[in-house]
Amino acid sequence: MRQENIRYIVVHCSATRCTMDYTEVMLERDHKARGFRHAGYHFYVRRSGSIIPLRPLDEVGAHARGYNACSWGVCYEGGLDATGQPTDTRTEAQQRALRLLLIRLHRLAPESIILGHRDLSPDRDGDGEVEPHEWIKVCPCFDARQAYRLISEGREVYDA
Repeated sequence: MRQENIRYIVVHCSATRCTMDYTEVMLERDHKARGFRHAGYHFYVRRSGSIIPLRPLDEVGAHARGYNACSWGVCYEGGLDATGQPTDTRTEAQQRALRLLLIRLHRLAPESIILGHRDLSPDRDGDGEVEPHEWIKVCPCFDARQAYRLISEGREVYDA
């Protein structure tokens, strides 16, 4: 997969409770159980802020049906509150790590748009916008397109 072919950087959540540890080993195991060769994302960001590489960037992911050949997938640990409801559970460390990772990935594919998995749902009513009632999934449980808009526009480039 060539960097110039990357149109999207897709943010996902693991859809696990914020009270639960969900390691990259568990993620890998669960993806293999679903028939994948290994985890479908390119990166995994733990609650601690650790960034775990899972697939080389030149390997097509398995994270967004219909978009894998033109996107990189980044998943963060969490996305569900203690009762199992979809919620933005990103820790401060995850927020910092995600922002840094996305800035770096966007530098490699400067024409790409950063968005959430839910934003790739079909526009069922044909109005040109994917609205909440059209989402197939709520993943990543926050508005990634808005949160990372400045990075997508090339206006946020700091990465200390």
